[in-house]
Amino acid sequence: MRKVLILGARSPVALDHARRFAAQGWQVVVGDSVPCRISSWSRAVHACVALPSARYGIRTYADALHRAINRHRVDLVLPTCEEVFYLARVRPALPPQLRVLVDDFDKLAMLHSKWRFLEAAQHSGVTVPESGLVNSIEEAREWANGQPAVIKPEFSRFGVHVRLYPEGIPHDARPFEVDAKWVVQSYCRGKELCSYSVVDQGRVRAHVTYAPSYRISASSSYVFEACDVPAIEAFVETFARNIRYTGQLSFDWIVSEPDSYQVLECNPRAISGVHLFAMHDALPAALMGDTDTCIKPSLAEPRMIAAVMLAAGAWRPLRQRKASEWWRDFRAARDVIAVKGDRGPLLGGLLDLASYARMAVQQRCTMREASTRDTEWDGEALDTP
Repeated sequence: MRKVLILGARSPVALDHARRFAAQGWQVVVGDSVPCRISSWSRAVHACVALPSARYGIRTYADALHRAINRHRVDLVLPTCEEVFYLARVRPALPPQLRVLVDDFDKLAMLHSKWRFLEAAQHSGVTVPESGLVNSIEEAREWANGQPAVIKPEFSRFGVHVRLYPEGIPHDARPFEVDAKWVVQSYCRGKELCSYSVVDQGRVRAHVTYAPSYRISASSSYVFEACDVPAIEAFVETFARNIRYTGQLSFDWIVSEPDSYQVLECNPRAISGVHLFAMHDALPAALMGDTDTCIKPSLAEPRMIAAVMLAAGAWRPLRQRKASEWWRDFRAARDVIAVKGDRGPLLGGLLDLASYARMAVQQRCTMREASTRDTEWDGEALDTP
């Protein structure tokens, strides 16, 4: 029996990967450095490994990861969150015969940068927003010259610190709260789309484009609906081939008019598109590089994180949507956390949230910051184990 170690087990996509691997005959081990009961309490998971934070001790992390791989005789190490950057750095210290689904660290760093990625994307036949790299709100205002603009740190995630100025940057806009380079872009109006792909040596092995139908403010989405967009798939194929990429590859898009697509940023990791693949879809084979064709979701129904849809979706969107529309969307989608025969992750996820709340109080930060702080990478230099 082949064995997979799924990292970033705090995330719903790690849970989804775990269930699919288990359904297809793999033994699943999950690992993380914070509470991850959302995955470890799943019937699909054989064992859970507690790892130290890679961000605060990469050599200790590498040693612990190596021990876990040897103890469980792992065949594949699959990252899901930003531990991908640290995993890429420690890859030379891991067994050479092991499949570790990461690419070269410098390549990942380029993709994670919201500035350098746009430069690379322009060479793959896609439109990118007009953009500039700035150090202050004054420089951003000067660059925008009164036009609608978006500002965000060069390195960020989940829409954190993103500022939208559809009427232009006002003179009383607050200074940047993060001491780093920021990217200012022309404000793009239109429909948001996302894409998730699995790539092996420049060849796309799995792909889905989807609409994030409901969002928490301008951050994470919690309802996902697949759609067929050949232009986006063509870009992914060209871009992945041009940089000869291996790993999970995700993009955010804006459709400003029919057949006009602009790519906004890249995430070289898993995103919610994972949820749209059925349990029998050959995504594990794609992640192993064992497929010759591109795997796509076999089912068309939307997916959702039902607890968030009930808690956030039941009141916030109702200011803009009819109750009947929300109820229709709720009934049409299938939950990705609590599924028939495996309800433990729902309770586990709620307990994880309580743990993040306690960490937030201790660290004097928000719950979102507490849940990701130990694994974030914002462009700083990393040691090599």
